[in-house]
Amino acid sequence: MEHSVIEFGWNGAFLSGLFSIILIDVILSGDNSIVIALAVKTLPAEKRRLGIIIGAGAAAVMRIAFTFIASHLMQVPYLKLVGGLLILWIALKLLSENEDADPASRQVRTMFHAIWIIMVADFTMSLDNVLGVAGASKGSALLLWFGLGLSIPLVMFASGMLSKLMDRFPVIVLLGAMVLGKVGGEMIVGDPALRKYFEDIPHVHMGGSSLGAGLVVIVYLWMKHRAKSKTADSAS
Repeated sequence: MEHSVIEFGWNGAFLSGLFSIILIDVILSGDNSIVIALAVKTLPAEKRRLGIIIGAGAAAVMRIAFTFIASHLMQVPYLKLVGGLLILWIALKLLSENEDADPASRQVRTMFHAIWIIMVADFTMSLDNVLGVAGASKGSALLLWFGLGLSIPLVMFASGMLSKLMDRFPVIVLLGAMVLGKVGGEMIVGDPALRKYFEDIPHVHMGGSSLGAGLVVIVYLWMKHRAKSKTADSAS
């Protein structure tokens, strides 16, 4: 009887960790999926699937590597600051490319260009994903590898679906860029080297995410205004 109780407790902890990892993957893989969808949207339609596969594969490789060093890396001063600035730059760059009014200029985007953008973004954003999965696994190697493996099909499926939706509903491009801006802002204010400056500010993470998303919207409106000015000048 005692043995069965212990076994049930172990199974209960295992199932709890399993559920937590699935939930973490579903939530945190969304940011990576948005980056991939935005990057491959500038590619010709026939190359998008290959870009999604390579991008998701690159994310998986980096997550496996980060599994062994993530807990130490997240405490390195200025790493999250640099990562957050990179994410903000990528959000604005992808937004600018997708807002390009000239269809011909979109077609010259190469596969390597899209994959490079995906890898840089995944490099910074995969850290939080790995830490979440590693914490939920509670030392179980099986759960850890399950979590890392599950993230691959989730990212691929979500990226493909998002890239198609972006074609039909262009506003999703802006929403995706705002999500990346939110992630970048949160990373910046969460950097260990800057924590002492923000520790007395209430809801600092919410403020950082709002500023990041707001910056993306401001740049988007500025790009729209500039495009209208150029159209008016050429018409006159």
